[in-house]
Amino acid sequence: MLLARLKRLLLSGLFLAGAATAGTPPLYPEMPAPAAAPADSPALVALGRKLFFDTRLSEPRGTSCASCHAPAQAFSGNHGSRIGVALGSRPASLGTRNTPSVLYLRYTPPRFFYQDDDALAPIPFGGFFWDGRADTLAEQAQGPLFNRLEMNNRNPRQLARKLMQAYAPDMRAQFGAAVFERPEHASQAAGRALQAFLRSDEMTPFSSRYDDYIRGSGTLNEAELRGLRLFKDPDKGNCMSCHKFNDKSSNPARSMFTDFGYDAAAVPRNRRIAENRNPAFYDVGLCKTAADLKWPDSSQWCGYFKTPSLRNVAVRESYMHNGVFTSLRDAVAFYATRATRPGDWYKTGVRFDDVPPAYRENVNVNSVPYNRREGSTPALSDGDVDDLVAFLKALTDAQFVKPGS
Repeated sequence: MLLARLKRLLLSGLFLAGAATAGTPPLYPEMPAPAAAPADSPALVALGRKLFFDTRLSEPRGTSCASCHAPAQAFSGNHGSRIGVALGSRPASLGTRNTPSVLYLRYTPPRFFYQDDDALAPIPFGGFFWDGRADTLAEQAQGPLFNRLEMNNRNPRQLARKLMQAYAPDMRAQFGAAVFERPEHASQAAGRALQAFLRSDEMTPFSSRYDDYIRGSGTLNEAELRGLRLFKDPDKGNCMSCHKFNDKSSNPARSMFTDFGYDAAAVPRNRRIAENRNPAFYDVGLCKTAADLKWPDSSQWCGYFKTPSLRNVAVRESYMHNGVFTSLRDAVAFYATRATRPGDWYKTGVRFDDVPPAYRENVNVNSVPYNRREGSTPALSDGDVDDLVAFLKALTDAQFVKPGS
């Protein structure tokens, strides 16, 4: 199976480096630098902010973008759901994925392929949502407006009517007098306004204790410093292999705590999700996007999900793409002991139980700390896990720090 996997990767790499298809992202010669500050006008940002918090734009009314991306939780959350995935505008409309924070999205690049010195072939990065299906932030912002499990608008015409009733003067001022002549144009304009808000300075605060530390205006305590060392240590946490950052740079934009890539971590199945009661149902992640875009051998990406930024991770309600964990410590401990104590996580006795059996060979079993035998000593001790959690809490922006935490 491993040889077949390597062959597929090499073939897809040759294809991507050669004759790219219309749906294939570009192959970058190097990782892109952090995005520059956008040139959105204050008026467009203000309009996007109004749309973000407006509960009149859902069907039925009552749900806004902020319902799932709650400011008090660093713009994450699940709209009152307690099963790890978001509740939509209708009483029983529960999704299948955890709601990530929408802070710092300014720095997420469009989809691209890149091959570093250690990779066998180019691999995908960038894009929005857990499965990278949106290529731009404006496209991402429109998604929940029409998702039947989220804000549930039937079509652009229905949304355009709501926008015209509430925002006709503002939208015409920003997008021209003809913005409502075609519903699709009004919907796209709303996406651009939401994009302006989401990439504004308000949504990129850089006010955590870690940010103060790299700027030289603050310190980390001993546990946090131990956690920082473990985070970087390739033989211990090895976290920064995916959650990239640069603590030698005083520029916080160099420390996004993600490489914007994808990984097949094979988190346990969240059996509280209604769809998961069907044993034939699997959320396959990136390979659905890859198939839709006609990437070569799309099945190699089944089980892969976006690597999220760890900024403000400590204030989230739930963790992983399926919201299976409700504590940050459990999420860190899973990484530490998935290989050595799989029974702690896969209660049915089936490893990688939320990945289709045909694609379990895609799961990452080679990276530290996944590369250990069952029953062996984990790369991280319980104390190490505690120190990593302490460091991750230092990534919380000042306005989201809860008293006593």
